[in-house]
Amino acid sequence: MGYTIAQKIIKEHLVTGEMIVGTDIGLKIDQTLTQDATGTMAYIEYEAMGIPRVKTEKSVAYIDHNTLQTGFENADDHRFIQSVCKKHGIYFSRPGNGICHQVHLERFGKPGKTLIGSDSHTPTGGGIGMLAIGAGGLDVAVAMGGGAYYITMPKMVRVNLTGKLNPWVSAKDIILAVLRVMSVKGGVGKIVEYGGEGVKTLTVPERATITNMGAELGATTSIFPSDETTKEFLKAQGREEDYTELSADADAVYDEVIEINLSELEPLAACPHSPDNVKPIKELEGQQIDQVCIGSCTNSSYLDLMRVAHILKGKKVADNVSLAIAPGSKQVFNMLALNGALGDMIAAGARILESACGPCIGMGQSPNSKGISLRTFNRNFEGRSGTADGQIYLVSPETAAVSALSGVFTDPRSLGEAADIEMPEKFLINDNMVIEPAPVEEMDSVEVLRGPNIKSYPKTSPLTDTIEASCSLKVGDNITTDHIMPAGAKILPLRSNIPKISEHCFTVCDKEFPARAKTLGQSIIVGGENYGQGSSREHAALAPLFLGVKAVLVKSFARIHKSNLINAGILPLTFTEPADYDKIKLGDMLELPNVKEEIAEGKQVTVVNKTTGESFVADCELSDRTRAIIIAGGLLDYTKENS
Repeated sequence: MGYTIAQKIIKEHLVTGEMIVGTDIGLKIDQTLTQDATGTMAYIEYEAMGIPRVKTEKSVAYIDHNTLQTGFENADDHRFIQSVCKKHGIYFSRPGNGICHQVHLERFGKPGKTLIGSDSHTPTGGGIGMLAIGAGGLDVAVAMGGGAYYITMPKMVRVNLTGKLNPWVSAKDIILAVLRVMSVKGGVGKIVEYGGEGVKTLTVPERATITNMGAELGATTSIFPSDETTKEFLKAQGREEDYTELSADADAVYDEVIEINLSELEPLAACPHSPDNVKPIKELEGQQIDQVCIGSCTNSSYLDLMRVAHILKGKKVADNVSLAIAPGSKQVFNMLALNGALGDMIAAGARILESACGPCIGMGQSPNSKGISLRTFNRNFEGRSGTADGQIYLVSPETAAVSALSGVFTDPRSLGEAADIEMPEKFLINDNMVIEPAPVEEMDSVEVLRGPNIKSYPKTSPLTDTIEASCSLKVGDNITTDHIMPAGAKILPLRSNIPKISEHCFTVCDKEFPARAKTLGQSIIVGGENYGQGSSREHAALAPLFLGVKAVLVKSFARIHKSNLINAGILPLTFTEPADYDKIKLGDMLELPNVKEEIAEGKQVTVVNKTTGESFVADCELSDRTRAIIIAGGLLDYTKENS
């Protein structure tokens, strides 16, 4: 029996375990990336391990999230990260150099290599055949120190692409079509692998759009073959030597196969407030819009923005629309400036933003109240835009640009013949905004610079024999990390200050939660299906840890958030019977009378509702390693004990 692409990379990097679906495996990690919203905490955690120099082939720190410097906090974080990078062997991508996933794809990613990043859209690297996985900051810190990265061996899904996209239909429409089939939780525990003749018709940036937004499936990662198209992209980036051919064996076996005929696709939109709430643009046509934002790590490539510039050239943005465009990297920005495309966009009335995450992470460009905003981004969770009642639609760059001109939802196919935008034979290469680390002989003399907003990792403690705690919060299905730990211009600068940022924990759902949890001292959160979907931000675990949350009891977890809870030493429990969810109310006193013994022995955990007198058992699916992490009080404690 042959191997899939992902299985080949896993086999090559397997440190512990066997490639048996559902079992724990440890992988050697070749590359890591961080961004500044998660990076400060990741580097604080790395420092705590006491390892002088990173042991990966390449680790890169990007500044792309917290670039709206409304106070000293973000600038201090950037300075801290830069100094840590210089001292410990990490490359530093300065503010303005671009979005981490776009730049990493252009300048550092290599087919066949493993990459983990403290950002959920790290799977963008799958567009060039990397096994690229989003992870918590602590997992990234451990990998930088030479430790293995542990995941549950996923199932393999093949998305078979046939045919060829029609004019004005794009890669964004492909991933929206996959989301329509699989849903936001359909990829949990799976790797999505793209194959078929249709793959050859897609450029690397188009493939990267698809793997980027595979994060919204809940998948471990997504991956494309590394082929002649990949080789040409790397050659154009001056990195032909990084090319490795990589494809699935003809007799590879997949757990699931999905067929997508590219020739049958049409322009699509993900409607509020979920990436899988997908409808054809033709069903929305004529509805007035207020704002258009083009960019993000999903759709900010040279190819994307050249198509946008072609649509806007010689035209004028509608009076009722605010159009903002953010090139994904300095490379893209500079090339657009030199070839005149940037001038075409500016002349049409676009507002050009810096090469950063910007509106996607809630850093500026919030729409007006109840405003309809078309965005080429990857998430449209309620409130994520910074406007609580904003109506956010996810669309392709083509749909976004033509709608910005008309002022209403418009099918781009109405424009007639599409421009044939070619990939450049050679990209403009200038890495002067990537700072190399200090040589080994100079690293001891480098001072790490800390600002007053940078606080330590929250206090942890080993698992106790018994837990008795009130239910401090009860929430429903599809709670995102944006619900748990909101982003935005006011809150993001607090990412390096867990005590301060915890004051905003769950305030989207319940404004009283932080104060209530703090008063209780220790508590348990209860939730529904797909709890913790979305971002990899470990702050969604660290803030509850600081507020005394001992366990989270839900119907099901999203992968990265469950891992982050374990790393923080918070028990991840799931209802064995969904009906047991209804047996708990806010304020009920819950007891886990034999929790340490039950966890240690791999048993189900007894839950007693002391308020009602009812009891039931909950599952706690842990491997031997994660069981030991929970008992130790979290991954930092476990690492110290076992180093």
